[in-house]
Amino acid sequence: MDVVASRVCDEMTRALERDQLPGLYLVATPIGNLADITLRALAVLSRADVIYAEDTRHSLRLLAHYGISHVIALKSYHEHNAARRRPVIIAALERGERVALISDAGMPLVSDPGFKLVREVVEAGHPVFCIPGPSACLAALSSSGLPTDAFLFSGFLPSKAGARQARLRALKPVEATLIFYEAPSRVGALIGELREVFGERRAVVARELTKLHEEVIRGSLDELMRRLEGVSLKGECVVLVGPPASRHIRDEDIIARLTSCLQDMSLRDGAREVAFELDVAKSRVYELGLKLKNKKS
Repeated sequence: MDVVASRVCDEMTRALERDQLPGLYLVATPIGNLADITLRALAVLSRADVIYAEDTRHSLRLLAHYGISHVIALKSYHEHNAARRRPVIIAALERGERVALISDAGMPLVSDPGFKLVREVVEAGHPVFCIPGPSACLAALSSSGLPTDAFLFSGFLPSKAGARQARLRALKPVEATLIFYEAPSRVGALIGELREVFGERRAVVARELTKLHEEVIRGSLDELMRRLEGVSLKGECVVLVGPPASRHIRDEDIIARLTSCLQDMSLRDGAREVAFELDVAKSRVYELGLKLKNKKS
């Protein structure tokens, strides 16, 4: 056994030893690439007394891939049977069992059922353990190029037009990157709705994250509308919109950042870089750059 395999086995052993307490385990699963699962997640799933999954057929493929499917009980937990399942799960925890909850992909409870279960388990006095891992919204945010210091996950918008518009208007002033999930067939329409309510902002469409055909499309909402016109997207999609342009960026702040950029960039490239970084109009940055150059000449 080589060194890497030995270390993997050692870590799996430690994970097995740690996660033997009875309780509810929220286990993140891959969002596309089956290799994106943690050693701890595999250890917990292999030792669970029962695993509850949103779609047992989908989850069975993951468990079978790692040789876990034959050693545990796999049951469904979804929006249509959640109310019936919760008392059963509480009873299992009362018996001292280890119960794992997984979703079809990513972190349980993120646009998936589970909130009410966690609340009732906590109220009943049982421990809840989070086994973190892949998350589509965080993967998209990290690679988007949009601000990450403040973000708001809004999940799927309401299906009815009036409720969607009301939700978007409520989100318009939020000074954070906004993250939405949307069906691929509706992404183009959503971009149009965002442009109508938010005006011009930077945005990103990320699809098929971690999969073979992963794609991250970046640009302004206008640019995305043009690029996606008549395009039929496939796969799971995450749509991100940058925060509203700040009106509090001083000329002095722009000049300071631009001065640094101009040490190894042209004015054109520096203006583009600073405009993107500070979320201000490129024309404003360019004009300040011209004044800065004139002062030096």
